[in-house]
Amino acid sequence: MIFKTTFLFIFYFIIWLLLSGHYDPLLLSLGLISCIICLYVTWKANFIDSEGVPLHLMIRLPIYTIWLFREIIKANIDTAKIIIFNNPNPQNFRVKSSQKTEAGRVMYANSITLTPGTVTTQLEKDVLEVHALSSDMAEDVKSGEMDKMVTWLERNKNV
Repeated sequence: MIFKTTFLFIFYFIIWLLLSGHYDPLLLSLGLISCIICLYVTWKANFIDSEGVPLHLMIRLPIYTIWLFREIIKANIDTAKIIIFNNPNPQNFRVKSSQKTEAGRVMYANSITLTPGTVTTQLEKDVLEVHALSSDMAEDVKSGEMDKMVTWLERNKNV
């Protein structure tokens, strides 16, 4: 619990530093105070647990992020082709998710939505409803590669 709290405080402060860009003593101290307040609110809301502070994801997250960026770039190119050649073939379909946690299922749904040309419209237990701009994009989601990557990311979770 202490490790997760410390990690979360450091994470809050790094994000504050990156977003503010101010490094004079007054603003640093105000940023420190605001991070302490945020940490207190997080603690009072009981969010410092394995899903609120998913430390088990941190080792694999860089690899997943690089993979997701590659998928986003490929989908951007495909979406541009569909727009330029005016040949959309929209499809709605359902796909099952294999993630064990709610956070994993939400990460899968958000990853689909982040990829241009696809959007998750509904998430119910382990079934996602997805809208795709073309049949090729629908097949990419149905192939299960993204599902496997998110499942790989959340693996080795100690609950």
